[in-house]
Amino acid sequence: MEVLKRNEKWYDWRWQLKHQITTLDKVEEVLGTWFSENKKKKLKDTLEKFPMAITPYYLSLVDAEDIENDPIFKQAFPNEKELIISKCDMVDPLSEEKDSPVDGITHRYPDRVLFHISNTCAMYCRHCTRKRKVGDKECIPSRDEIQKGIDYIKQTPVIRDVLLSGGDPFLLNDEYIDWILSEIAAIPHVEVIRIGTRIPVVLPFRITDSLIDVLEKYDNLWINTHFNHPSEITKDSAIALRKLAKAGIPLGNQSVLLSGVNDCPRIMKKLVQKLVKNRVRPYYIYQCDLSEGLEHFRTCIGKGIEIMESLRGHTSGFAIPTFVVDAPGGGGKIPVMPNYIISWSANKVVLRNYEGVITTYKEPDNYRQTMCELDCNDCNLNLKLEDKDKTRVIGIEKLLADYDDTITLNPSDLLR
Repeated sequence: MEVLKRNEKWYDWRWQLKHQITTLDKVEEVLGTWFSENKKKKLKDTLEKFPMAITPYYLSLVDAEDIENDPIFKQAFPNEKELIISKCDMVDPLSEEKDSPVDGITHRYPDRVLFHISNTCAMYCRHCTRKRKVGDKECIPSRDEIQKGIDYIKQTPVIRDVLLSGGDPFLLNDEYIDWILSEIAAIPHVEVIRIGTRIPVVLPFRITDSLIDVLEKYDNLWINTHFNHPSEITKDSAIALRKLAKAGIPLGNQSVLLSGVNDCPRIMKKLVQKLVKNRVRPYYIYQCDLSEGLEHFRTCIGKGIEIMESLRGHTSGFAIPTFVVDAPGGGGKIPVMPNYIISWSANKVVLRNYEGVITTYKEPDNYRQTMCELDCNDCNLNLKLEDKDKTRVIGIEKLLADYDDTITLNPSDLLR
């Protein structure tokens, strides 16, 4: 790997992509390690179903003396366990296709959409939830398909937030990214554009000055990265993050809880602290999805709760992400956290803190809530809504609303 790193083109992101490592022989050569013929056969069987692509940069982070336990290696290199398909595994665990009104758009939440604009990545992460699409050249969206997605957003005024995802949006060229951003930013009802990317982790050299020139033109742009382990935050990735932050772009991070990689309170605490040091706000820790071949990566949800216990009170509040389960079948992200309310009565709430201190919060004796009848012009809270449709409620919020008579939510297939 040192031979590669001495190459004058090492910092050229296009050179990195051109020299993606896709074969077992190349991994052996670069890391100076050798696999038995039996293991290579099993790994080749895995690669026939789930291909491998690793940037030279990311592979250079691997500890070649301990590859079996190295968190970088585990995320990038195939494992024969990927061929073990559990009964609960699904090709599309989050039902993104079911919630797709047009190709490339997943519209699950009322006011926001996921827009798949790329199906290629700088590296094929072994824990990817979209293994069905990533790397499939037949699934690469065309410009016409992208335009249809943009048209859907234009024709759907309820959409105020658009998340560009993939694959990795930053593998598109600068001009194409600029075109997509300009089209979406010109839509009056779109208030926020987000980009989900792992480029700062696996190919930080892609964050070029010319890309920054494109991104900083858009005032409502947010970027979420995907660091899973503190070892991924290197000098080069820190430079990429600094460029984005100095361009005025808010940065967040979405980690996935992975067995043998980061399922440790100390590792996660170190990760979130290194993130905020680099001006990245920890946003989510995901429970690993039920995609095909990920059983060996999945932890019990209790491990995530343990990690959250180790963060709250033990580090800065803004460094604490939300632990979520992205519900199978398209139920969306469900936050899961330790129980801090021990009990409550009509006028008291009993709570505990991270140290185990138990305390009582006295509820107010004379509180009278404002009854909401959706007449904002006659409300003393002084909220003037231009669009009353924005107050439409669904789910549990509907049961709590004063202005809705619904008292029960019944599943459509309930047998009675």
